[in-house]
Amino acid sequence: MILEMKVPSPGESITEVEIAAWLVEDGDYVEKDQPIAEVDSDKATLELPAEESGIITLKAEEGDAVAVGAIVCLIDMDGKKPEGSPVKKEVITEVPKAEVKPTEVKTTYASGSASPAAKKVLAEKGMSSSEIKGTGKDGRITKDDAVKAVPSMGTPAGGSRGTEKTKLSMLRRKVAQRLVSVKNETAMLTTFNEVDMKPIFDLRKEFKEDFKAKHGVGLGFMSFFTLAVVRALKMYPDVNSMMDGDYKISHDFQDISIAVSGPKGLMVPVIRNAENLTFRGVESEVKRLAIRARDGQITVDEMTGGTFTITNGGVFGSMLSTPIINPPQSGILGMHNIVERPIALNGEVVIRPIMYVALSYDHRIIDGKESVGFLVAIKEALESPIEILMNNNPKKALEL
Repeated sequence: MILEMKVPSPGESITEVEIAAWLVEDGDYVEKDQPIAEVDSDKATLELPAEESGIITLKAEEGDAVAVGAIVCLIDMDGKKPEGSPVKKEVITEVPKAEVKPTEVKTTYASGSASPAAKKVLAEKGMSSSEIKGTGKDGRITKDDAVKAVPSMGTPAGGSRGTEKTKLSMLRRKVAQRLVSVKNETAMLTTFNEVDMKPIFDLRKEFKEDFKAKHGVGLGFMSFFTLAVVRALKMYPDVNSMMDGDYKISHDFQDISIAVSGPKGLMVPVIRNAENLTFRGVESEVKRLAIRARDGQITVDEMTGGTFTITNGGVFGSMLSTPIINPPQSGILGMHNIVERPIALNGEVVIRPIMYVALSYDHRIIDGKESVGFLVAIKEALESPIEILMNNNPKKALEL
């Protein structure tokens, strides 16, 4: 019996996928649920498992765009699993060495050859012996020839000059289209501020061991930033809204998208109803989503939606950036690396761990006053976390 395997729908609004890579070859025997291909949609890369066991016949090439519901391969369920073939033993026959008689060797130089000293000088100049005419015996290039040689300013001298053209994945092409559309279709602006991270450093130093021992997750920066964002979104609801033609869509919940690095590039899973989560809840959800993204198990549904995005370029060493809005959202917060810098505090210069933060926003729906106020509200919460985010009770907030 022949089974026709069709492309399943990876998610709502996706009409086609691209065969990123076949994990089996035409004519192979496959087991049920064995991954047979990686397919790219415009939102994620997913594995395609075999629906039954049997001999597979591929019906699409790598790089082909295949409509959802179209036949992608055939599986002959009557096909038998091949038995292991015996390993061929390589027979090595010893060949007697031929007797070599010493002969007189006469040294001659080919035209264009270079002396060892000349080769060293040419290598330092990045030049080839073929670029120089030698003045020595039989046209041999001498050290003096190499010293006097002048590299051509218009001719590449040594080194690889290869180029390669590869097709972008469907996911990467869709990301590119979305980023360009954001620049073209929104009035995007960015406002900046700086945060003194010492209060958070002090809290983590005091409680991180107990927190991890009790909850099984680390007390990172993301929980502080997520809860600070939730508070600021409640204070400035337009930042939690989005445009739909001539209408504004407002949300009474905070679904926070977090940018994480996966094997296929940047992914943005969503923390649902972050307004209901504690420090432990946020850290647990961040860890869960990061692991699923890393292992390639993240689903389209887990990356769909979101009312605001947090991205952390600081993990890669970024000092400052202007993050691009994740459409159709209206705002995105950029975190950056933490560097000890001198600041003025109570009339004195002190060294503090400082992070620059950036808010990119759609000026069509968010005014400058709101954007600045939103970022200041985040700064206030991060610099006074005990009072603002923990209600003056760190142990209770951290569930210790």
